[in-house]
Formats: sequence, structure tokens, C-alpha cells
Amino acid sequence: MNNIKPNFLQKGDEIRIVAPSTGLKIIGADCRKIAKERFEAMGLKVSFGKNTTDDNFDEFRTSSYEKRAEDIMDGFRDKNVKAIFTIIGGFNSNQVLPFLDYEVIKANPKIVCGFSDITALLNGIRAKTGLITFYGPHYSSIGMKKGNEYTLEHLQKMLFEGKDGFAPSAEWSDDLWFIDQEKRDFIKNEGWWVLQNGNAQGMLEGGNISTLVLLGGTDYAVKFIQPTILAVENCFISGADKVEFLRQLQALAQRADFTSVKALLIGRFQKDSKVSKADLEYITHSIPQLKGLPIIANMDFGHTTPIATLPLGGKCTINDGKISMEW
Repeated sequence: MNNIKPNFLQKGDEIRIVAPSTGLKIIGADCRKIAKERFEAMGLKVSFGKNTTDDNFDEFRTSSYEKRAEDIMDGFRDKNVKAIFTIIGGFNSNQVLPFLDYEVIKANPKIVCGFSDITALLNGIRAKTGLITFYGPHYSSIGMKKGNEYTLEHLQKMLFEGKDGFAPSAEWSDDLWFIDQEKRDFIKNEGWWVLQNGNAQGMLEGGNISTLVLLGGTDYAVKFIQPTILAVENCFISGADKVEFLRQLQALAQRADFTSVKALLIGRFQKDSKVSKADLEYITHSIPQLKGLPIIANMDFGHTTPIATLPLGGKCTINDGKISMEW
């Protein structure tokens, strides 16, 4: 795959907020306000897709796939828009994939950033165009009042400078911050878990593991052709636990092109999943295709906060337990 690079963000740029999955109505007024102010403090102008308004929802807290696809394409066609951020995740961004104009996207490469179910959008665009996309915070994520410094720092490094050297966050949280911005529960970070040591370099790919498996067998699954560093994370809210994670990881490892994967990065699991380091050692050691690969877990991406911003299609280097990424 020949990668297409979007431009770095610069002060004065406009970013467009869209809702490929769940819409704006789920986001509280304080979160919306803080997110807008944070982006403006970065020197960015914020605009919204016309179908993201509060009254534009059905019983599934989403709008029609036509409207969602229309907003995404409006963002790519608008010459003033330099980046597209998703409002939040959900469950159905894969519905929009057949209704995007990938030739227009190729001709107007822009930053696209989000995570969770947005894995479908990021990978679909990558598979069809080669555009580098970003597994990072939603618009709503930026609206977290406390404990968001790591997320903001790494987002700006990646999107304004195009490279970042990652280190574990000092603390993390898995609380209901979006319900109560003041009552927070922060946990001291014990650092990354090196399950299998080693060095590797390759093209970064990945996202939410259940969504990656969902794309299997479609035209929207990214093929591992070049040496690949695979980054995956799991969402406990969807009901997945360590047993489900094992079978999903095994499903990915049984792909014919998995032989191109040279290392595995695993995002931090949520508290209620009760997935331990010992569990992950058992899981990874039980998958024969992972034998001998560097594997690092408990990393700052996924469904706990804070999170780093990962450039899917960018270059990832693992060297003596240190990780750097650039695009």
C-alpha cells in the first residue's frame, strides 16, 4: 500500500466535527464547551457537520448512514477544513463505508481522528485510499476537565509535528468523568507490561480489536503487506472479557498476512474487565503466531484515559522497550 500523508495541523486551521457513529446529543454541555475551548487554545477553528445537531437522531442515538456519510464527505470537499474529528464512538460507523467517495478522499487528504468504533472508518479509509489516519481522542475526549494533559500533549505532538516518543502516563482513570467532571478516580500507573522483549520496526496498523475482526472478509480491512506493528485494544463495555479477547486476537493471528506482523502493542484494559498481566501472558503465549514477537501491553491507548494518538500507516519503532512513532 502506498501511503498518502495529510498535512500537519497549523494554527489557524479549521477542524470539522462529524458523527459517523453516535451523535452529539450524548455529549453534555460542559464537555462540548471545554472541547471547543481546548481546540481554540491550540489555534484551531471548530465547525460541525450539518447533521450532527441534537435533533438529528433516531432510537439508536444516531442518524441515517446517508447523513453521516454526507457530513464526512463535506469535510473532505471543504478546502478550508484540514482535519476531521469524530464526536464519539458507538457501534455502526461501518455502515457509512460503502457511501464514501474514496477518489475524493484521495484527492483531498486530511487528518481523520477518533477511536473505538471509529476503527471501522479509519481502517476503511486506509484500505481504500492508503491515507494515514489517527487512532486518538474524539472531540468529546478533549472535553475532559481533569487528567487530560497527557492526551492533549500527545495529540498536539502527533498532529502538529508528525512524530512522538511515547512513555507511560503517570496515572490513569476509568471513571464516569462524562457524568461528573469533578468526582474523579485516578490510579497510579505501574507502567507498560513487556510480555515478550525485543526490537522491531514497521508500519503501524490496528485499532479496536472487535471492530478489526468485524471488518474481516470485507474490502475495508487493511492488509498487512509491509512489516507491521499491530496495535489493538479492547472495550469491556461491549461485553468482551479476556476469553473474548483471546479468540479475537487468535482470529487476527490466523489471517494469511499476519506473517508480516513483527510486534504487538496492547492498549490498557478497563478496570471491570479484570484482565491482569498474568492473563495477557497466558493469552499471548497460547497463540502460536505470536511466538518470538515483541509484545508490550498496558499501554496508553483505548478505553481508559489518558490516551496517546497513534498514526495508522505511520512508522513505529520499538527499541529496548522505548517506542517512537512518526508519519
